[in-house]
Amino acid sequence: MPVIEVDDLTVRYRSVTAVDGVSFSADAGEVVALLGPNGAGKTSTLETLEGYRRPSGGTVRVLGLDPVADHDRLTPRMGVMLQSGGVYPGVRPLEMLELLASVHDRTEDPSALLERVGLTHRRGTTWRRLSGGEQQRLSLAMALVGRPAVAFLDEPSAGIDPSGRQLIRQIVRELRTAGVCVMVTTHDLGEAEKVADRVVIVDRGRVVADGTPSELMECPGSEEIRFGAPPGLDTAALGKALTAAVEEVTPGEYLVLAEATPTNVATLTAWLAEREMPLADLRAGRQRLEDVFLRLTAITGEIPVVSIGDGSTPRGSPRQSGRPERGRRESGRGGQGAA
Repeated sequence: MPVIEVDDLTVRYRSVTAVDGVSFSADAGEVVALLGPNGAGKTSTLETLEGYRRPSGGTVRVLGLDPVADHDRLTPRMGVMLQSGGVYPGVRPLEMLELLASVHDRTEDPSALLERVGLTHRRGTTWRRLSGGEQQRLSLAMALVGRPAVAFLDEPSAGIDPSGRQLIRQIVRELRTAGVCVMVTTHDLGEAEKVADRVVIVDRGRVVADGTPSELMECPGSEEIRFGAPPGLDTAALGKALTAAVEEVTPGEYLVLAEATPTNVATLTAWLAEREMPLADLRAGRQRLEDVFLRLTAITGEIPVVSIGDGSTPRGSPRQSGRPERGRRESGRGGQGAA
């Protein structure tokens, strides 16, 4: 049985449809990144899985339980890391972890967990005096103190320095090894590419892609060349030289819709060299996850859908047009760890 099962989930706020027929699943020992632009429906989906929001339609199960009807049974087995809030401003890190540990039967040792997230030296500092990155580290520890079977980490690397990001990566790997199902939301697509076993991309309330990072980066559309150069290149002339369409997607960043063969790359570099124009950030062939994300979530009349593997539509294929979600209501998610 999957740890997380989402089947045709719909979430509405009066006349606004934030989540429109989303379906996906996640297994024990799997790290799934839920990605999407602001207003795509990520937060509404996550809050429904955590039991803080009742679905308008469809079904959701976590560890075989209904997150709303079985909330009291589920919360001891679930870890939740919020984007912000859920902590008393005057509490100290060790006190907070000891408080959460007191409501669990199975717990991590609070002092050892504080050391694990690199906050031993701040154990006596109040929450309000911690830096943003230190608050994120403590929030992660709070989600893990009850030894959860499933962990929801909402923007865990936001405001974190490079050493903190490495620490979070390592902890996520350890959770996977221990058989914990981890769902991560993040706008750091490079981070998602490194830590996720699977990526689910949502846009305007619907799933537009679902697969491993490698599958998504090798999907149709990956045969292209991206490069940086001075803004305002004569893209028509360059396109003629390459016998392919060339587009300036943002000032100074270009996309060539052509296979990344050695000949095409050589033609591009020679064309720029003849005009004494510098070349920067050449990416040929396989895309980055960020390239896939930007292409799939572009603002167009139709929402694209990526087919993975055998050409079938991914889990959670779209149905009708969705509309963006409202902002998070922190009062609806009143705590961290087992809330």
